[in-house]
Amino acid sequence: MPLGPETHTAGPPSRRVHQAGQSGHTGQAGQSGHTGQAGQSSHTGQAGQSSHTGQAGQSSHTGQAHPTSHTGQISQTSSATHQPGRQPAARRHRQPAARPHRQPAARPTRRPGPAPQSRGRGATRIGVALLLPAVFLALTACGSGAEETDGGVGSASSTGAVTPTPEPTVESDAREVAAQTPRIAYTYDGGIQVRDATTLELVADIPLAGFNRLNPAGDGRDLIVSTQGGFQVLDLGVWQTGHGDHFHYYTAQPSLTDQIFPAQTPGHVVSHDGWTALFDDATGQVTIFESAEAQDPDRELRQYTAPAAHHGVAVLVDGTLVVSQGAAEGRTGAQALDVDDAVLASSSDCPGLHGAGVAADEAVVLGCADGALVYRDGVFTKLTAPAEAGGISGIAATEDSPIALGDYAVEGAVQDKVALIDTAAGTIRLVQLPSAYYGFNDFTVVDGAIGAVLGLDGQLHLIDLAAGAVTGSYPVIGAWEAPENWQAAAPKVLLLEGMLYITDPATRQIHVVDPATGKIWKSVALDVVPLELAGAAGDAEAEHDHEEDHAEDHDHDEEGEEP
Repeated sequence: MPLGPETHTAGPPSRRVHQAGQSGHTGQAGQSGHTGQAGQSSHTGQAGQSSHTGQAGQSSHTGQAHPTSHTGQISQTSSATHQPGRQPAARRHRQPAARPHRQPAARPTRRPGPAPQSRGRGATRIGVALLLPAVFLALTACGSGAEETDGGVGSASSTGAVTPTPEPTVESDAREVAAQTPRIAYTYDGGIQVRDATTLELVADIPLAGFNRLNPAGDGRDLIVSTQGGFQVLDLGVWQTGHGDHFHYYTAQPSLTDQIFPAQTPGHVVSHDGWTALFDDATGQVTIFESAEAQDPDRELRQYTAPAAHHGVAVLVDGTLVVSQGAAEGRTGAQALDVDDAVLASSSDCPGLHGAGVAADEAVVLGCADGALVYRDGVFTKLTAPAEAGGISGIAATEDSPIALGDYAVEGAVQDKVALIDTAAGTIRLVQLPSAYYGFNDFTVVDGAIGAVLGLDGQLHLIDLAAGAVTGSYPVIGAWEAPENWQAAAPKVLLLEGMLYITDPATRQIHVVDPATGKIWKSVALDVVPLELAGAAGDAEAEHDHEEDHAEDHDHDEEGEEP
């Protein structure tokens, strides 16, 4: 149903937390000649810590935030007394306590399923390599079907030991703040910049050569950078610790960590329900880990290698691994594997498989050149595109709705329709948009009810998913053209904490849009041309010893309450 208007008196518009899992184009490796160099963590991106100055500490990559283009001023989040020196535990575990500052929808009860550490053949505990051999391979363009090397035979166990990294360094710059502090990050030619998602002030500028892609790690704190040599963990430096009926919030300087998952051609990254799956296109190897342990060098990994290398994708649902099947020439379908990699179900009826998302009731949606493939309740079901022969290659889905949003393209025709994939009804409906669109990370789903698509006319088109109708179109940026090269700068759309962040490479700006009204809430001018875009909510939960650690820092009243 359409979203009604909201009135905002101070501070940001009410932030919502139902985030669409758009993974149809995430984590694609760059082309040769634009590959990044890993291992920049020891000397990169140290931004000033003094009251959000927004001045990056690296002289060659500094960036001042220019609020002159702001369309609306808000009250800044108040600062709490900073307490440096916090030492978060290596492992972070979720705590079910409700957040005092916002009311998220109740998360579906997590079905335990077979976890990687309970693998029948024994999970291999592997540290991620710190030192990587230089790899200079032509990385695969998204959906290009470029030639890849052959992979090994599928295996239930991991493929060889990896040199462990040292224990993470203590976060001596950790500071307690008054509220949860989401951050956004975007790549540019030469590095990654990080900004406060509320104030839009620059927090860090991290040099990193080459074309790099950003993907959520799934833990609310980290990003996975698809870069030269593998998937590298970028710590955005925002998290929280639970304490009874409330949380304490912390920030630290963002940094490119030394945690790297080696990969020859890092491809798709898909996070779902606390698990993150990485796909190496060059080898067909899938690596799965608990999202909360992205920075833990002693994390347990589940690994699987497809029979043939291909530009693939994988997602873990309830302990079942849903993974694409194919070869260098293209993808043909998918399989569902149990904890021992035995085949539970399979389908070869998804030519050109690309993109994955998870809708309500753990329904996995995969894009096909002639429709969509849905895995639900142990069965694959093919949904054929209606009327005209069109394909889907990008998926935006959320567990709050059985309806996923997909791009929809017919060869030789203008791309001006989107596909509503109803996993419960088993249907695909097409919605005509007022404008053509690019279909590459420029659409998402808000609150499970509203589809948001940035058109080539520069307007944000909002779609009622249940009704299958456009409810409004709102100007955000100027008209633009879809680039021929997917790596070229183009506007991106990110949903973070209920707000839409939209990049405009042409004017070097980022706009924050309230999807409830379609209006720009805030904008910031950049000193770089933004490429990839991702963010972290700051709701990662660090392990916290309530009886010992917290008691040392705070005095409690008789009822043990604390604001």
